[in-house]
Amino acid sequence: MGELTEKIKGNANEMSGNTKQAVAEMTDDASLHQEGERQERKGEAQQFKGEIEGELGNDI
Repeated sequence: MGELTEKIKGNANEMSGNTKQAVAEMTDDASLHQEGERQERKGEAQQFKGEIEGELGNDI
C-alpha cells in the first residue's frame, strides 16, 4: 500500500512544482521557480521510492 501512496504524493508534488515553475516564468519570479524545481524533484524521488517499494514488496 505504501507504493501507491508514495506514487500519488509524488505525482501531486510534481504537478505542484510544475505549476509553480510556470507561474514563476510568467511573473519572472526566480525564487518561486527554484521552489517549483525543488518540489518537482521531491515528487520524482517519491515516485521512485514508490517504485522501489513495489519491487521489494514494502520491505524497505
